[in-house]
Amino acid sequence: MAAARVARSGVSAAAAVLVSVLLVGGLAAGAAGAEIRRQKNVQVALRAKWAGTPLLLEASELLSKEWKDLFWDFIDHWKELDKGAECLTAKCCIQKIVEDARALLNEPLSKIFEFSLTLRSTSPRLVLYRQLAEESLSSVPVYDALEQINDQNFHEAVNPNSSEGTCCWVDTGNSLLFNSADLNQWLEGLGKLSTDSTEQPQLFEFDHVYPRSNITAPIAMFYGAVGTKCFKELHVHLVEASKQGKIRYALRPVLPSGCQATSSFCGSIGAVDAVTLSGYGVELALKNMEYKAMDDTAIKKGVALEDPKTEDLSQEVRGFIFSKILERKPELNDEIMAFRDYLLSSSVSDTLEVWELKDLGHQTAQKIVQASDPLQSMQEINQNFPSIVSSLSRMKLDDSIRDEIVANQRMVPPGKSLMALNGALINIEDLDLYLINLADILFIPSAAPDSPTAPLLTIELVFTISPSIAYVSRYATTHMVNGYGPRRIIFGGSTHPVKELPQSAAHKILSAPPPAESNSFRVDFRSSHVHYLNNLEEDAMYRRWRSNLQELLMPVFPGQMRYIRKNLFHAVYVLDPASACGAETIDMILSLYQDSVPIRFGVIMYSSRLVNVIEENDGTLPVNDGEDTSILITRLFLYIKETYSTQLAFQFLSNVWSSRTEKVSCLVMCLVAIALVQTAKFLKKLIHKSRNVDDYNEELVEAHHVEGAFVDSLLSSTKSHPQDVLLKLQKENTYKQEAEESSRFVHKLGLYKLQCCLLMNGLVHESNEDATMNAMNDELPRIQEQVYYGHIQPHTDVLDKFLSESSYKRYNPSITGKSTGNKRFVSLFASYHQEDCVFNDITYLQSPGTTDDAKPVTHLLAIDLSSKIGTNLLHEAIRYLMAGSDRARVGLLLYVRSDSSSPILLLKDIIDKTISSFSNKEKVLDFLFGLCKFYEAQQMPASSVAGDRTSIMMEKVYSLAAETDLPVDEYKAWFESFSIDTVLKGMDKLSDFLFGQLGLVFGSNAVITNGRVFVVNEGDSFLTDDLGLLESMEYELRTKYIFEIIEEVEWTGVDPDDLTSKFYSDIAMLISSSMSVRERPSERAHFEILHAEHSAIKLNNVNSSIHIDAVIDPLSPAGQKLSPLLRILWKQIQPSMRIVLNPISSLADLPLKNFYRFVLPSMDDFSTTDNSVHGPKAFFANMPLSKTLTMNIDVPEPWLVEPVVAIHDLDNILLENLGDVRTLQAVFELEALLLTGHCMEKDRDPPRGLQFILGTKRRPHLVDTLVMANLGYWQMKVSPGVWYLQLAPGRSADLYELPPKLIAIDSLRGKLMHIEVQKRKGKEHEDLLNADDGRHFEENMDNKGWNKNLLKWASSFISGDASSKKKDDKITDRKDARQGETINIFSVASGHLYERFLKIMILSVLKKTQRPVKFWFIKNYLSPQFKDVIPHMAHEYGFEYELVTYKWPTWLHKQKEKQRIIWAYKILFLDVIFPLSLRKVIFVDADQIVRADMGELYDMNLKGRPLAYTPFCDNNKEMDGYRFWKQGFWKDHLRGRPYHISALYVVDLAKFRQTAAGDTLRVVYETLSKDPNSLSNLDQDLPNYAQHTVPIFSLPQEWLWCESWCGNATKAKAKTIDLCNNPMTKEPKLQGARRIVPEWVDLDSEARRFTARILGDTLESAEPVPPPSDTPKPDDKDAGQDVKDEL
Repeated sequence: MAAARVARSGVSAAAAVLVSVLLVGGLAAGAAGAEIRRQKNVQVALRAKWAGTPLLLEASELLSKEWKDLFWDFIDHWKELDKGAECLTAKCCIQKIVEDARALLNEPLSKIFEFSLTLRSTSPRLVLYRQLAEESLSSVPVYDALEQINDQNFHEAVNPNSSEGTCCWVDTGNSLLFNSADLNQWLEGLGKLSTDSTEQPQLFEFDHVYPRSNITAPIAMFYGAVGTKCFKELHVHLVEASKQGKIRYALRPVLPSGCQATSSFCGSIGAVDAVTLSGYGVELALKNMEYKAMDDTAIKKGVALEDPKTEDLSQEVRGFIFSKILERKPELNDEIMAFRDYLLSSSVSDTLEVWELKDLGHQTAQKIVQASDPLQSMQEINQNFPSIVSSLSRMKLDDSIRDEIVANQRMVPPGKSLMALNGALINIEDLDLYLINLADILFIPSAAPDSPTAPLLTIELVFTISPSIAYVSRYATTHMVNGYGPRRIIFGGSTHPVKELPQSAAHKILSAPPPAESNSFRVDFRSSHVHYLNNLEEDAMYRRWRSNLQELLMPVFPGQMRYIRKNLFHAVYVLDPASACGAETIDMILSLYQDSVPIRFGVIMYSSRLVNVIEENDGTLPVNDGEDTSILITRLFLYIKETYSTQLAFQFLSNVWSSRTEKVSCLVMCLVAIALVQTAKFLKKLIHKSRNVDDYNEELVEAHHVEGAFVDSLLSSTKSHPQDVLLKLQKENTYKQEAEESSRFVHKLGLYKLQCCLLMNGLVHESNEDATMNAMNDELPRIQEQVYYGHIQPHTDVLDKFLSESSYKRYNPSITGKSTGNKRFVSLFASYHQEDCVFNDITYLQSPGTTDDAKPVTHLLAIDLSSKIGTNLLHEAIRYLMAGSDRARVGLLLYVRSDSSSPILLLKDIIDKTISSFSNKEKVLDFLFGLCKFYEAQQMPASSVAGDRTSIMMEKVYSLAAETDLPVDEYKAWFESFSIDTVLKGMDKLSDFLFGQLGLVFGSNAVITNGRVFVVNEGDSFLTDDLGLLESMEYELRTKYIFEIIEEVEWTGVDPDDLTSKFYSDIAMLISSSMSVRERPSERAHFEILHAEHSAIKLNNVNSSIHIDAVIDPLSPAGQKLSPLLRILWKQIQPSMRIVLNPISSLADLPLKNFYRFVLPSMDDFSTTDNSVHGPKAFFANMPLSKTLTMNIDVPEPWLVEPVVAIHDLDNILLENLGDVRTLQAVFELEALLLTGHCMEKDRDPPRGLQFILGTKRRPHLVDTLVMANLGYWQMKVSPGVWYLQLAPGRSADLYELPPKLIAIDSLRGKLMHIEVQKRKGKEHEDLLNADDGRHFEENMDNKGWNKNLLKWASSFISGDASSKKKDDKITDRKDARQGETINIFSVASGHLYERFLKIMILSVLKKTQRPVKFWFIKNYLSPQFKDVIPHMAHEYGFEYELVTYKWPTWLHKQKEKQRIIWAYKILFLDVIFPLSLRKVIFVDADQIVRADMGELYDMNLKGRPLAYTPFCDNNKEMDGYRFWKQGFWKDHLRGRPYHISALYVVDLAKFRQTAAGDTLRVVYETLSKDPNSLSNLDQDLPNYAQHTVPIFSLPQEWLWCESWCGNATKAKAKTIDLCNNPMTKEPKLQGARRIVPEWVDLDSEARRFTARILGDTLESAEPVPPPSDTPKPDDKDAGQDVKDEL
């Protein structure tokens, strides 16, 4: 800190000190100076595989994600060709774009727009448009102007030199229009065309549709880029035609290749350069070189790259900010820079003594919290830790810091990292710039971010709050004047001053926990209509049970029930006693009752027939004189229950179905015959089961069956004859009213829709026995929790407690749902604040007497008056208000079809005018109700003319108006001025809102409740009670807490007259809708209990509504990742932060052995001299020269990256070998994005082996994959675009059903999908994969040819790069000389040395066999040089190859070290990384030399085992001390089985998949890998550990020989030789290879000569290798420790 102060104040003195230090230290002297100046750097870049995209178009897409209309405002501002003409550099253009975009945004969004744009996050959307543009050109003939171009390439078709204006075109679905003349001609002919008969372009949610376009007009899809010469001409015509209602104008921004010359200078920025990405981390880890596995081949050829990035001198280095020093003392530049190099090149440590490690974590925390910029200090420490650790360990520690850290670690584990935003916990593992904009953390989108339902600016790293808070807290909203600048605010149609929501209120809203969802939805069924069979607290049969509730907390064996004399579980079944499911349920209840299951059983009975009648009569109970069997059964049940006993009444219900047929009697007789050998319980279940099969689906129960059951039930219990009782009951209609009221009660609850169901303490379940037991087990933990906390006492009525706390009087599964996944929400905020918005025209209806009250719930009803569903919905809405609601208001959005008759249009006009003029009248609801009833009941003859129907309606209107005290004269005046054209014209704005902004389908009817959209479909019943349920649910779950906070707000500087009930209702609606579009994380943490006086970073911003709590171990990988993210958070939005440091107190080793850089974009990435866009890079300055480093890329989960430019070995970086090169440079490429998902089969396990294909409409199969059994997981590699997912032809499509699914990949986030499939009828019992049809399966796939390239990505699919495609061609000249079945060999390599070994292994295989060979290589870690050489090698030597990859699933425990990740790829994904057509594969280690024909091994019979390995040799007695598997744990676990070596193994993939071996290995791995002491040799330990469940066939010993474990006596018979590491000598690999394998030198020489010829290098002799005598001596101290024989 002192040094930093010197740098800021006394620069001259600092310079003098620096010079003296330099002189005293001898830094200017020859040798030392040379040492410093030769310090080396590393620079890394990551670019997208697709071609560049214009930043001007990216900016427009960015704005559209905030608000659709901003896109069009921005387009209009930039449509002029001379816009930005004053700019001549890329940086100037970006600054101009940002300036104009900020003018459209309000705080805090405008502050972060620049950063979001430089992230290039919307580039994938433009790539998607480019794909659609190519499809447009290839699928539609040109309209007169040009020749048909169906077969032309996209880039050729739009060549600007071919014809004027071909960079823009309009797609009408059946023609392409390239200029305004053709467009005008088409527009003029629209009237002659039938819209229905034309094939219109398909609109997607992400499309930009011009505001207020006619929803029924023909679609005109415009492809073009703002800023081009042709854009303005066509755009202006399309806008004018859209305003006139002629067309529905949609724009897809595309700048075709070659059109940059026709664009403005700023319009082409970014289109030529590669899209260089940021938001990822780069690691340079210090590598363990124990075995000296480095290639000695000299690098002679360089690759021309752009100049390396200039070092950032503004970054603090050991307290000095060198940019400021150099500004004041430029004449000392050399000395100052030498001193900086000295500081950066200080000794790098990868080990410390034990006493130095003791307080290292606490010392680090002290260094951070005492820094002037703690976040920067934390980032500097954990990203350069090996260079800083020595100085940290010498710091004097403040005891208060240590004490506070130790105290906090009593509440949170040491080293644990957590983070929360406004109380919501975030998964740190998934945190990155593209996945964690603050809005998404607080509210994860339930709809597509680009859809009208999410008007949030989801630009990546938009660390903003929900739009409602952002707008309300600042301005409520701003309206635009000519598209720019704020003016006065409009709320609900009135102009108001700004009302600022206090930050405390905003923070409360954002910090509130998410609502409990419908998995705890309880139905309040309490009433006299419930009939209980038993009472555990009072019945004699339960008297011996204990009543101690604490026994619920005692452990029991799995499946064991707790017999407690307390009504804890109330199982009430809702059923029709005359139905099959009702009878089955009754028998099940009696069975469980007799088995003394600790549940209180009850029933609610209803008549299905009567419920249907009630629904047809608007919920009223009509006079019912007809015979109803269900009512009869209920009446007789009630009589028996009241006269005799409940148990006898239930027995009567069971007897109803018994008396219906004699089958059961016969069955009982048969069962009695075998009762001698069966238990009574088993007999009872057999009877029950047989009745299910034989009885329950027979003909309906009739009255005489019921009467017979009644007589049989009472014969032994009544004195008078039961027949006399029956006649008396029927004559007097006893209990009829109670039975009918029970049906009405069930109708009101809505449970009749489920036919039969179970209410377990109010929770809805199916009514079978399994569901009952599962429901009890699900409810048990909730009860246990309540007992534990003392909320349930012995006197507590459990049912009353649960239903009183949270329950609803109505059940509608369409409304309640099982999760938010099937619910749709929209934010109304953007629509509300549009100029001339539809909300200005809405007058709300409210229940009588509540018009002056604020309403927290708003129902907006979108009603198609020309449909019966629509009029019924209108009718129910009015009845709902008439019934009384003090929490809700209703807004009617009535629309009709353009071809509707005049009476319908008149009805709409009358209702609209009545509501707008008389909504406050007492009887307005009566008027509307009467009008609806009249309209619904009106039956006009078909011959009647519209005028007659209109007159009849108006007469009814006059009559109703007089009855309800409304002014008849005004209605007469309205009728006289009625105009059909006026009504239709007035619907334009409404249509844009409903079908454009809300995304409803024209003709649909919907209820939008505080942003939740519920569509009423054909056949759905939506009644008054359903509106009440929507009100209750949305109020309790999403609105109540918001409304309470709003009501408490003290508005400052606001006229009290403006704070109307409508204002509060509007605010509640808007905030609730905006909060609802985001599903907030449910996990919370109480950070406030942690101490934060001495060991925490506290950054307070009282003006921020965002608060970040974090617990971070600064010396951890999580800390390395979080540090830069927290810094950018603070820089962009300055939230309040409280970061508690939580380092591990007692370290046994250095916690970080790497350097780390997180790549962030900046304006410096844009050229200040030309139009170049350089892009961000990771820059490591002054890295250690003599340490071997290995590079890893830490990218977001959905990214698949690979190195494409790297002349040096990125696995073994030794900077002292760079020579004169100062900076090692590497370029990676985003090869693909990840499309992942989970596939489930209803009520079954995941369909493992199910195959999906993905492609376009024209090319449906471009990539494919299969489903794992683990969570039904699957993944595919995709590029941005519109794709269709479907089942693959063959067995998958034969057995399963799944309609094609459209998938839009338009962001760098990839996509996660949940898919449910079901088997076709008649195929339910067939297995997808089984041993019997395995061979048929292979033949079927081969014939169809669909999966030949499973999981292989066609390079043209992503980039269209012909050279890349050519590289993958496997054309061979010598392949034809090989005969027989192909041998498939799989291998993996990382680093130049192992790639050198890999080429030698390939040659050794090919020289020993005459059969065709195909090699499979893991693509992830191969160098660019190897990928350049291997196609030529395949051509030269006559073999096939394929590069495969599989992204590590997020749910599987991850490895951190590159070496262990490579080992994992050898074993964990064998079933999914290869195509299903591949039946067998051999893994061969890269450092192996093959001496036999691998065809012999390939053809070996594995005796039905999925895997075959060679056991370790045991004839080299010198190694006995290292054979850990012969002692301790391994000896006990193996139980005599051999421990196998993983350098060579065979996989029978067919058997491997059929036995789910891959799934088993992943389960075992997941269990063991979380223990750091398990799976030391991952790829070897895992299959050996699991061989009890995944059996291994042991190969003959001669198939693998290695010197370390096998004696020389068996070497001559060896069929393969592996260069195993020797734990005794630790001999370098190359030295051992030359010594052990005589032919290795010749093979190596041949491979190196071939490589040099392909790469154009001059082959030089490798450096001499020390003789074996110089190798290290054996060191027994490591005996038995982690012996690894692999890479």
